[in-house]
Amino acid sequence: MSLVKFRKQPSNHFPSIWDDFFKRDLFDSSNALVAGSTLPAVNIKEDNDTYHIELAAPGFDKKDFEINLDRHVLTVSSNKEVSNETEEDGYSRKEFSYASFKRSFNLPDSADESKVSAEYSNGILNVHIPKKEEAKLQPARSIKVK
Repeated sequence: MSLVKFRKQPSNHFPSIWDDFFKRDLFDSSNALVAGSTLPAVNIKEDNDTYHIELAAPGFDKKDFEINLDRHVLTVSSNKEVSNETEEDGYSRKEFSYASFKRSFNLPDSADESKVSAEYSNGILNVHIPKKEEAKLQPARSIKVK
């Protein structure tokens, strides 16, 4: 019997798809892939007058989104189904895909819920939530001591 030296793989190798699959916890909510659905990435910004929510949702149309506001909770959802069927030369081919997501955001009391607006452009859904007038930041000023 002879001994063979085992050579450890370098640490910068790419894991196979199976390695990644078996390392996933399908019930982990921080996982982007859960039962075939994905959650869009979200940026939330605030300036003096408005809160801005940006959702990355490429491949959708503006008619695919549903935005609801109920009791200070803004909910953005989408259901999209695409189906293609081809028949030629005695065979048929049917392909379909389905994508959906739902994200909810608790709005602060300073949000003016009556003026919320949204637009979809270049794969980004932008939701603008204006602040109430009394909640807008006042510019810094110096106070003189008497």
